[in-house]
Amino acid sequence: MTIHFQSFPKSLPVGEGALLVVEAFQQVASQVDSSKHKMSSDEVLGVVRPALEARFFEVESGKTASAKIQRPVLFGEGGKPEKTFEADAFHASSGTVLEVEAGRGVTNYQFLKDLFQACVMQDAEHLVIAVRLIYRTSKDYEKVVSFFSTLYASGRLNLPLKSVTALGY
Repeated sequence: MTIHFQSFPKSLPVGEGALLVVEAFQQVASQVDSSKHKMSSDEVLGVVRPALEARFFEVESGKTASAKIQRPVLFGEGGKPEKTFEADAFHASSGTVLEVEAGRGVTNYQFLKDLFQACVMQDAEHLVIAVRLIYRTSKDYEKVVSFFSTLYASGRLNLPLKSVTALGY
């Protein structure tokens, strides 16, 4: 199975953090192949977690507050984080946020929420959104790539991120 990915804007090379995510997914490609499984996003993240951690990503390890990766958005009294958003994984040295989606990635437009949240996270410079190549009969990866292609080609919305990468597993 091949991991597919497309980075935006297309005029720049793929960023270091995104390439690390791609390598991690390639390492476990046969285990997360969406044409052969019905894994949830948490299950996919669990499989790819060791490969990400080996590449110095901080990765969500469960559903408790202490297991989540909280990224600050707003700061309040005394400089304490007042608003945070969760990320599935974060690579501090490259500023790369990873979000892994499964069934609702496209169906419920979760990838757009991921984009918004990464845009307002402190220290986030790159976003990688991993989605299934195919969910039921929907070509989720192709839909996400088409959406970002349109977004970047239109030039009407400037994102604060240096890059956005769609990854299909």
